[in-house]
Formats: sequence, C-alpha cells, structure tokens
Amino acid sequence: MQKKGLENYFEKYLNKKPFFVNREVLQSPYTPEAILHRDGEINQVASALAPALRLEQPSNLFIYGKTGTGKTLCTHYVTSQIKNVSKNKKIPVQIFYVNCKLKKVADTEYRLLAHLCRELGKEIPPTGLPTEEIYRLFFNSIDSTKQQVILILDEIDQLVKKTGDEVLYNLTRINSELEQSNVSIIGISNEISFIDNLDPRIKSSLSEEEIMFAPYNAIQLQHILKNRAKLAFRKECMGQGVIEKCAAYAARGHGDARRALELLRVAGELAERETAPKLRIKHLDKALEKIERDKIMEVIMAQPKQYHAVLYSILKTPNKTNRAICTGGIYNFYKELCTKTAIRPLTQRRVSDIILEFDISGIINTHVVSKGRYGRTKEVNLLIPTQLIPKVKKTLKENLGL
Repeated sequence: MQKKGLENYFEKYLNKKPFFVNREVLQSPYTPEAILHRDGEINQVASALAPALRLEQPSNLFIYGKTGTGKTLCTHYVTSQIKNVSKNKKIPVQIFYVNCKLKKVADTEYRLLAHLCRELGKEIPPTGLPTEEIYRLFFNSIDSTKQQVILILDEIDQLVKKTGDEVLYNLTRINSELEQSNVSIIGISNEISFIDNLDPRIKSSLSEEEIMFAPYNAIQLQHILKNRAKLAFRKECMGQGVIEKCAAYAARGHGDARRALELLRVAGELAERETAPKLRIKHLDKALEKIERDKIMEVIMAQPKQYHAVLYSILKTPNKTNRAICTGGIYNFYKELCTKTAIRPLTQRRVSDIILEFDISGIINTHVVSKGRYGRTKEVNLLIPTQLIPKVKKTLKENLGL
C-alpha cells in the first residue's frame, strides 16, 4: 500500500510542470559565463599571474574578503583562461587547486604534500613516509622539467589552523631549492586578519601582492540574482519583489552572493514542494529560517573539541543581569568544564580568539565595553535562534561526553 502510494506521488511529481529549468545555476559549483561586478578584481588577478605565460615567476598572491564575494570564482575563471592559453601555445604551466577545508586533503602537512604529489603523477601511501622524504618527492616531481606551477590554497587559514604555519614557510621558500621550475602561491581567505598572525617571514613572502574583494551591495546582488533566476526558473514562476527581498537579505548579511543564491534556490524548492504557482516572499522567509538553522549546526559540528567546550561555556555561563555575558565569566566556566572533561585548558587569550572566530561565523556577537576605572571587558550576545539552543546544547554535551 505504501509502495503504491509512493508510486502515485512520484507519477504526479513527473506529470507536474517543473518549477526549475536549471537548478544547478543556483548552486556553488556553477561558473557563469559572465561574472558580474568583478571586472576590476579579475583584471588584478590576471595581471598578477600573466608572467606565468612567459615562464616568469609571478608574485605570490593573497586574496581576501568575506564569504561569497567571488574570490574563488574569479580565481578559477582567471586560471582556467591561463590553462587554455598555455595549452594552445604549448607553454608548460601547471595549476593545482586545493580546498584546505576538506578533510583528508589538507588537514595535515603530510596529506597536503601527498595530495600535491599525486596531482603530479606520483604514487604516495596515505601514511608512513618521513616528512623530509615526501618534501623531496614533491620537489623532484616539480623540478623534473622546466615549468611554472601555480598553487591555489583556498581557505588557507584553515590549513594553518590545522597544521601550523611551518608548511607555508616551506612552500614559500621552495623556489630556492628548484633549478628548472618556479612555484607561485595564491592564498585565499575569508579571514581578513588571518595574515597578521603569521610569522613575519611567511607574511612578507605570501602577501607580495594582495587583492581585497569587497562585499556586494544590494543593487549588485539584484543584478546577479536576476541573471541566474532567468536561467534557473520558468519565467511565470517568479513572484513580484522576490529578487529584491532576497538581495536585501543577503546585503544585510555582509553582501554574500553565495548565500543569496542558496536562499533563492531553497525558497524555490520549498515553493515547488507546496505546489505553489509562484515563488513568493513568504517562501524566502521560510528558506531563511531553514538555512540559518542548518548553517549554525554545520558550523558547530565542524569545530574541534576545544571550540565545543568554549561554545558550551558561553551557553551555560550564568547570566543573572539578563544582559550580555562577559568573557571573564565564560573563561571561569570553561576552566571548570575542562576539569570535568579532562580537556587541557587553553589560555584566556586563546579562548578570546576562539570567541572572536564564533563572532565571525555569526554564532555570537561581541563588543568591548568600558568599566570605567575597572578597565574594559568584552561582552557576548548569542545569535543562535532561541528554538535551536536546546538542540545545540544537547549536541555539545554529547560531543564533550557530559
């Protein structure tokens, strides 16, 4: 009976006119034919990397800006054009892209180098080789022929967070050991202040050239959304004011085009499931609530145990005045929690850095307040929706073994 019921459901689904013409154009992997409102940045990246086509070493390039500002999209666009020209002109240029956020790719120095060696055609075991040996294999693979190598390290801050900055030091010094080839590094980061915390020697090498991607404004986001919506939906499905409201939501959230496109896609999916004739603003509101909920849980689950301990301390620190929580109280609770869970406590400064990262992720909001002659303190406000807090607490308790 249930099977027959599902067959009827799927038959009805197939007989309905689809809401979407091409859902993929609203998803992250899609590369549009025209990248709107980024001509200046594209030209900057292109001019910085152009010497590679003459087998001259381009400067290392550091690209930074908020999430969804087109950093990766523009870098892929420029480097794909370089690949096309180098292939047609038979110029030996190799371009390697690594997303440093991916597990089992760049979460250790060994895995990163093993991945790069495999890209160069070398068979490397998952573990077991000494670090010096894998560096030697990597150097020899690059230097086996005259070529220019461009190494793109996306979310480079995640690499340093997981492995430390020693691997970056070695990579930025690699050309001193190569005889036939050159390596240039493109580092991409959402964290604008990330580079300030690096060893000064690495900082000067990595940021020989810097390009900052500013957030999109509401008008620019409207252009991007209209362009994609034409390709994504049947024309008659788009309700009045949807694009404008979607752009306004995203502009309010730091001009994130990726978020705007995701919001439009999820809203379309919700409208389609309701068999609504048009995509309306009410579907955007529902989609925003769903995305916020999913995003918060995704950010939390991706963090290591120390981060869970700090966030749990924020959630559990007593707040008798019904005002924001002070970082001093959070740290006191955190130290007690570390004793209970046998976690080695971090310094108060390191805990403050983690709190700042949660601020950047949109989990909390922090601001510094003056206490007069008692100095200054940082206050913390939760941005997690009230209805989601019990689920977050339960997840953190399980992960901490409480």
